[in-house]
Amino acid sequence: MENTEPPVSSTTTRTWHDFLERMRQPSATEFVKTIKNFITTFSKTIPNPEKDSESIQEFFATMDAAFRAHPLWAGRTEDELENTSEGLEKYIMTKLFPRVFASHPEDIKIDKDLFNKSLLIQQFIEPHHLDIQQKYQNETSWLIAKKELQKINSYKAPRDKLSCILSCCKVISTSLFNASENPPGADDFLPVLIYVTIKANVAQLHSNLVYIQRFRNRLRLGGETEYLFTNMLSVESFILNIDAKALSMDESEFENNMESARVIVSGEYNGENVETRRVESENDMEAKLKEVPSVSDLENKGGTMIVMEEKVSEKFWNFPFLYSKVDDLSVGDVDELLNGYKQLVFKYVCLAKGLGVPVRPPLETGDGGGEAVGGVPVAATESEQVEDGRVEGGGHDGVRDSTTETLVAGEVVSQLDVNVEK
Repeated sequence: MENTEPPVSSTTTRTWHDFLERMRQPSATEFVKTIKNFITTFSKTIPNPEKDSESIQEFFATMDAAFRAHPLWAGRTEDELENTSEGLEKYIMTKLFPRVFASHPEDIKIDKDLFNKSLLIQQFIEPHHLDIQQKYQNETSWLIAKKELQKINSYKAPRDKLSCILSCCKVISTSLFNASENPPGADDFLPVLIYVTIKANVAQLHSNLVYIQRFRNRLRLGGETEYLFTNMLSVESFILNIDAKALSMDESEFENNMESARVIVSGEYNGENVETRRVESENDMEAKLKEVPSVSDLENKGGTMIVMEEKVSEKFWNFPFLYSKVDDLSVGDVDELLNGYKQLVFKYVCLAKGLGVPVRPPLETGDGGGEAVGGVPVAATESEQVEDGRVEGGGHDGVRDSTTETLVAGEVVSQLDVNVEK
């Protein structure tokens, strides 16, 4: 299907970077002022979901038309113009996130009802309760899908949140296709999505869904993306209204299961059990952190592997300036070198932040210090090949005030705030 939402990836990183680069141009000064004024004015208004959505969607449409008419975007392809719109949406919605996300009492109430209902149902639900065929039951794939969906609260931009839902759906779709000779249909897909969503039990799921509905650029929400998102809305409705009939149970069995679930949940969230689970969780997290290699460990490992391979020079054919001397370069090479340097820095910072280690300039010693292994400048080579797209930030994924280099949901945010404040 058309119009499939791309994942949060290095492609998105380039989209975001391109937007920031254009906003730094002197000819974009008026755009920067307009964006700043809109954010300031909007932040002072009283929350109203419908009016907020219309106001932001109207601003997106107005700015999109302004971008297309501006000389800075003259001769640009449709993809490049869309990238600018994506960058604008990400910036605006990250700035306004505290103001518009879960800002209405009704949304907060539904969040609580949905979470509590799922918390009880997940204690006893089995695939057969949703008529999921045996051949489609794949707990390993469902675990992956669940984890993709649970990432949704690591992001602030509507597109990034939507990508988490789509990733979850596509893991499920792939699992279904692999398990059947005939293409599975919606009647096969939806029950699995319901099961995975109940097991994931994402906090504030309702607020996430209505946030995407209200603030994802409407021009970008269509095709397969819209279809899968609509399925998730159906899942939410199903869970909120779930009863004995929906789970193929008789009424007494359903009520007994719900009562048992309440006892289990009450025990888990009181007294020693909570403290025990907290300590165990912290210990598990600490153990996982100790398993994470440092940047220098990865660089040394990769460098050693390269040195041991035959035809080592072939690994560097895509890096024409690696062995150049100063006298070999011309003024015409500056643009390509600068672009390459920027890509290298962005990828290196993403890698370092993703591993939770300090970000240091290549000339410094320590992690990421660019030490050579067997004569190979490992830092440049390894960083150049890193394509990990999703680096999640716990408390943010947007643009911070007065920051020069902030990792945002797998994307590096540069100097736009400096321009905005000017």
